[in-house]
Amino acid sequence: MGTKGGNESSCDDGCPVRRTAQIIDGKWTTQIVRDLLPGKRRYSELLQSLSGISPKILAARLKFLESHGIVSKTIYPEIPPRTEYKLTKLGRKLQGVIAAMAEFGTRLK
Repeated sequence: MGTKGGNESSCDDGCPVRRTAQIIDGKWTTQIVRDLLPGKRRYSELLQSLSGISPKILAARLKFLESHGIVSKTIYPEIPPRTEYKLTKLGRKLQGVIAAMAEFGTRLK
């Protein structure tokens, strides 16, 4: 991250803050990560815990997080098939970010 003119900061594509923001951007992403912090969750459990999210958006966000190595998906060959999601080692590193957001949020009025 560099500075322009002394008081403006720039953040190009290589900036770690920008790369992180691109992953956790969106209304639901941080909430999905938050709900996966305790451990594995089934798709239906996530859908239930995220009041107001549509199945289409949840599926898209999970796919996005999986494609970026934040979430892993396991499909069990049962009838009916059972799908579980969990945070990867990389995804678990977002725990501090989520905790900081929660702490900040408690200070907002």
